[in-house]
Amino acid sequence: MYGFEALTFNINDGYLEAIVRGYRSGLLTAADYNNLCQCETLDDIKMHLTATEYGPYLQNEPSPLHTTTIVEKCTLKLVEEYKHMMCQATEPLSKFLEYITYGHMIDNVVLIVTGTLHERDVHELLEKCHPLGMFDSIASLAVAQNMRELYRLVLVDTPLAPYFSECITSEDLDDMNIEIMRNTLYKAYLEDFYKFCEKLGGATAEIMCDLLAFEADRRAVNITINSIGTELTRDDRKKLYSNFGLLYPYGHEELAVCEDIDQVRGAMEKYPPYQSIFAKLSYGESQMLDKAFYEEEVKRLCLAFEQQFHYGVFFAYMRLREQEIRNLMWISECVAQNQKTRVHDSVVFIF
Repeated sequence: MYGFEALTFNINDGYLEAIVRGYRSGLLTAADYNNLCQCETLDDIKMHLTATEYGPYLQNEPSPLHTTTIVEKCTLKLVEEYKHMMCQATEPLSKFLEYITYGHMIDNVVLIVTGTLHERDVHELLEKCHPLGMFDSIASLAVAQNMRELYRLVLVDTPLAPYFSECITSEDLDDMNIEIMRNTLYKAYLEDFYKFCEKLGGATAEIMCDLLAFEADRRAVNITINSIGTELTRDDRKKLYSNFGLLYPYGHEELAVCEDIDQVRGAMEKYPPYQSIFAKLSYGESQMLDKAFYEEEVKRLCLAFEQQFHYGVFFAYMRLREQEIRNLMWISECVAQNQKTRVHDSVVFIF
């Protein structure tokens, strides 16, 4: 029943909510980002990060540093925090935390399958996989020739198995099919997560359904823009949109027939929350759209912390930390490649 979480929430989940709010206080601030943007070398970045919560993970790294090392160590911190929360969690929070990792599992599956298609070394691909999305049989993905084999040999024993029902075909895997597979899996995953959150009810349902609806709408826009000029038909495009969100169903009808970025803009500007996002872009421009969506997402994730006694804070924290790692990767790459003029192009300030 909504409004009564305060009576029972702390029995099982109060400790972990306190922990995650403590983790959140360790996120980098605008002052940290301003200092990082002034750095001249990767060692300067390391020196600054040593004074933050990333310190213990980076302090023993020898010079010369690489961007991949910084990202790897920062991701290691996130993984350790996630594992600590997972160890302490009871149902239904443990199931909720598992759901957070399914997106990474889908990305890892797509990475391995695409890499194998282009004859890349499996061990090299495994190193690039996100540690939160690993599962036991991931290395054997490389043997699959089509979707049916992929499912039968590997994925039937993973949490992704139910999401594969829609994309099992005997077609050989190629770049187009793999991208359709990724989006079909994501659609099934988001819909399943949405239903799970609705079932939990209360403040968790209210906050998480809003965050997931935003994610579904963002994916719908990205699918539309990326499929313009490809052989994907309007009906196929529409099948990849999630069956919930602010754009469902009428916005999806409009997006399915869009032929260029300005038509997408016209469809989206009818929805006030997205009007402000597209207002930041000039006509015909889509490069800065990702950043505008990330900024809006960060704003919504920060708001999740304003309310107590719900699971949305765990999702919000994981997403904010991932955004922070993306920021650090961008800053490190700009410094390493001597492109400091572009350093502010993709940094999304969190606080």
